[in-house]
Amino acid sequence: MEDQLIPNGPGVTPGALVLPDALSAWAAGVTLVTIADGRDDVGTTVSAFMPVSMDPPLVLVSLAAGSYPAEVVSRPSLPAQRFAVTLLSAAQKVLAGRFAAEGRPSARLLLDDVPHIRGGTSGALIPSGGLAALECSVARRVPAGDHLLVIASVIGVTYVAEAGDPLIRFRGRYPVL
Repeated sequence: MEDQLIPNGPGVTPGALVLPDALSAWAAGVTLVTIADGRDDVGTTVSAFMPVSMDPPLVLVSLAAGSYPAEVVSRPSLPAQRFAVTLLSAAQKVLAGRFAAEGRPSARLLLDDVPHIRGGTSGALIPSGGLAALECSVARRVPAGDHLLVIASVIGVTYVAEAGDPLIRFRGRYPVL
């Protein structure tokens, strides 16, 4: 495979075209973040997720700063302080697309034809068929440019699949491993 060269050097800064191309070369696992906000169920596809610490158990999710999910987890009271993260399997590509679409409806509607449960601790909807599902409580919010970094305590592990391939995002697609 031949490399595509994008100009670099003095006077070339990571601009609107160069930086997204460079960052899309980073393969990332795909998750579904779901939140019960007391009025409705909210969800979004997130590929910026990472474990932070095992002791205490902490994870981080990065949400678009102006998004409704970021607004909901920024509220100071429960239930918005809690949410679920499902580590999606390769078989859940369609589900990831549903939750990534602009103007998407309620998470309840998006999961209508998908087996799911409501998390006992978070109250969030958790689809079946992922590689694992975590229930989390917001520990800290850190504004970071056009995103909100949410550091969360893991307060429960709903399930861990015995087998399965992860859903990966690479260069704007979901390739098969």
